[in-house]
Amino acid sequence: MNSLSIFSNREDLRAVVDRLYTYLRLSFAGYSIPGNMAEFVLAEVRGGESLCTYDFVDVISSGRNVGWQVKSTRSTTPVTWKRAKLENQQELMRRSETPTGVQDLGDRILEFCNAHAIESLEKYDLEEIGYARLVAHQDRTITYFERRLISRVQPTLFEPRDFTWKWSKSKTRRPGAKEQLSALHGFSDSGDKWFAWHGRGENQLHFCGESTWWPSSGDRHSLTFRLPEPRERVSLDTLSKLLVRLDAEGGPD
Repeated sequence: MNSLSIFSNREDLRAVVDRLYTYLRLSFAGYSIPGNMAEFVLAEVRGGESLCTYDFVDVISSGRNVGWQVKSTRSTTPVTWKRAKLENQQELMRRSETPTGVQDLGDRILEFCNAHAIESLEKYDLEEIGYARLVAHQDRTITYFERRLISRVQPTLFEPRDFTWKWSKSKTRRPGAKEQLSALHGFSDSGDKWFAWHGRGENQLHFCGESTWWPSSGDRHSLTFRLPEPRERVSLDTLSKLLVRLDAEGGPD
């Protein structure tokens, strides 16, 4: 099995960004990049495969020894890490009304996440899994970066003992609105909120502390680029004419 690093070299980083920028030039693309588009681009540049499954890993290399979890959101949007539906969930939630029980529930959530990641290591015979992330900032720039998540040597994604948990209070957003159910919040040792689990709703686990993973300026595993200006965008009419011309010239079927 050939070894392949989860980190793209500068040429591949530029290739990823160039393809994503080209996509954003299309008039119908809006100003955000869907996760499946990011997966497709990463797979193409790194000679891999976009899995299109609900597994932890989204893209794997052709040699299948490394893979990537891919996320793409606006900077102000919480990252939904996954839907965390636990075994014996109702009993765990009932017991979580006590200090010991609430910590046990939080630990189980992170153990669930860890097990899901390790499952992909085993299923696809990977040596390590990285994180490929697109962040759309409010200043009309987008950052793409990569980081290492887990490996066979260090398979633990989140260490449960590093977090404490407590339930938030349920609240109503506005008069006549549906009650917003309480969520279980996980806090790091520094007191920052890292997780919000909506186990009384649809079980989404929001990774609120994900911004701590964002790279600093000049990080060699990241690139930041600006959104295309309106004059740089390609209209649907222009694209249609181009495709017609390519077809007439014997372009790709």
